[in-house]
Amino acid sequence: MAVKVGSVTARRALASLGANIKTARLKRRISVKGFAERAGVSERTITRLEKGDDGVSMGTLAMACLVLGEINRISEFLDPGLDDTGLLLDRESLPKRIDRRRNTGSKAGDDNQRPSSAEDDDEEGVGF
Repeated sequence: MAVKVGSVTARRALASLGANIKTARLKRRISVKGFAERAGVSERTITRLEKGDDGVSMGTLAMACLVLGEINRISEFLDPGLDDTGLLLDRESLPKRIDRRRNTGSKAGDDNQRPSSAEDDDEEGVGF
């Protein structure tokens, strides 16, 4: 059972998406009937998709993008590497400084650890 979108902003976004799909279809000179056949849905479903109906499935949207040659847009949608807000929030949550524990000698259970030395650093000063 589909939940109706209550947000006016979300409904406008869906209407804009539908209009964009219709424009892309028309630019490619694909009829509603041909588009529906290639997407594997009814003509009525395509009409609903192009009007921004919130009850149309994501599968239908994916097939529409595939028919239009734009399926990569689905997989790139909110890609974490391209999500500016998410990246900003990640950056804000980074620690301000990192305290290193000083090696004060070996303790019980620390036999596997060896003190680091300058020899362990590579030419750029990173010793991993």
